[in-house]
Amino acid sequence: MKKPLVADVSLLLVTIIWGTTFVLVQNAIDFLEPFSFNSIRFLAAAILLIFCLVIFEKKQLKKLDIKLLLSGVFIGFWLFLGYATQTIGLLYTTSSKAGFITGLNVVLVPIFSMMLLKQFPNRNAVLGVLTATIGLFLLTMTDVNSLNRGDGFIFICAISFALQIIYTGKFSNKYPTLLLTVIQISTVAVLSFFCAFLFEDWKKSFNPVILLKQDVLIALIITSIFATALAFMIQTNFQKYTSATRVALIFAMEPVFAAITGYYWANERLSYSALIGCCLIFAGMIFAEMPATKIPLLRKNKSLEDKVS
Repeated sequence: MKKPLVADVSLLLVTIIWGTTFVLVQNAIDFLEPFSFNSIRFLAAAILLIFCLVIFEKKQLKKLDIKLLLSGVFIGFWLFLGYATQTIGLLYTTSSKAGFITGLNVVLVPIFSMMLLKQFPNRNAVLGVLTATIGLFLLTMTDVNSLNRGDGFIFICAISFALQIIYTGKFSNKYPTLLLTVIQISTVAVLSFFCAFLFEDWKKSFNPVILLKQDVLIALIITSIFATALAFMIQTNFQKYTSATRVALIFAMEPVFAAITGYYWANERLSYSALIGCCLIFAGMIFAEMPATKIPLLRKNKSLEDKVS
């Protein structure tokens, strides 16, 4: 099996994990505030990854230098900013609008890739992006009204997640996967603790009555191990074998899996437009997987798509 296909399947697995844990996180933050929850989640994931690093990949520590450290902190900062602005934005806007605006990173990733990395998508990738964007709108935008400041925060979130995807792909080619992931996840943990201390009742993070509540404990265990440690290690390891645009399209499937999970676990119902939206997002991902020549005007520009197709 070709490495690009393995990479895409692995990243789809990550998307399934994120989508299916959405309900768990929603239930947990009813008891533990978002920054506090993320600080514990990412700290636990960082400790687990550090343990794996010391036991199984200790030789990677020899490659630790200032450039690697700054690269890990850099992508960790964008990941943290994405979570932080999404949390703030949800205080002022609806979850449906937040889902759509966050999903716009599927459009931002190829734009930023062209601007920052000089990587140009092929025709099918462009078609996939447009199709998936329409699908996101149909899936999430059940109530369309005027924009507010919450939508602005969510748009910053979309930009942040797009940059995290782009720079993960860039740095994963240069540095050891596990070590880079440890630094990224640790950065999110530290920044989340700092924000919890400033903006939340951080003492709840050390309250065993809250931490041992079934909803909180299960959510922390599953998200720390699977949705954080495993998921971001897979992303860092396999993104080097595919393009940032294809990664964004695969990650656009997250609200689809979240909707499916909500249907089965929380008795949420999907409208016909939402079902069509799910199909279009899936179709967009499939379009991006189909081989195609590049857009004629951009044919002279060398693209990562050529290397992985």
